Amino acid sequence: MALWRAYQRALTAHPWKVQVLTAGSLMGLGDVISQQLVERRGLQAHKTGRTLTMVSLGCGFVGPVVGGWYKVLDRLIPGTTKVDALKKMLLDQGGFAPCFLGCFLSLVGTLNGLSAQDNWAKLQQDYPDALITNYYVGCRPVCCCYLELVPVLEGTSALSLPHSIISSLQ
Repeated sequence: MALWRAYQRALTAHPWKVQVLTAGSLMGLGDVISQQLVERRGLQAHKTGRTLTMVSLGCGFVGPVVGGWYKVLDRLIPGTTKVDALKKMLLDQGGFAPCFLGCFLSLVGTLNGLSAQDNWAKLQQDYPDALITNYYVGCRPVCCCYLELVPVLEGTSALSLPHSIISSLQ
């Protein structure tokens, strides 16, 4: 808990810096998890450059863009009620997510050295599935957590929270 409180204090004191560093750290950690646990590369075959690219994307693109968007979203729809949460989710997923996802996938393709033509072809191939997946993993938990499950989850420990959410979605 002390680490979480320190993080919250840092976030309050330096929101932009902390959001950018958090995004970069989470994207780097996500790539390490992907390479080690999903792809089972092992430490010898770990692609450090790929991890650093993901950290750079998090710090240089995802953190600033998403952090800026959430500031705009909070100005557009002030409030913390369930209806406000639903409005924010609908605007986020209906307006921002499709644009952001297209930019993100294009940027990843460019950083991976794809030509403009190859990048466009890959975007056309990957975008629909990525957007549908985003809606599935982005909207459903938000709806459930903020609109239905919040009273049920009160008092749940942080460690069992992901399991509680997953169990309730099945």
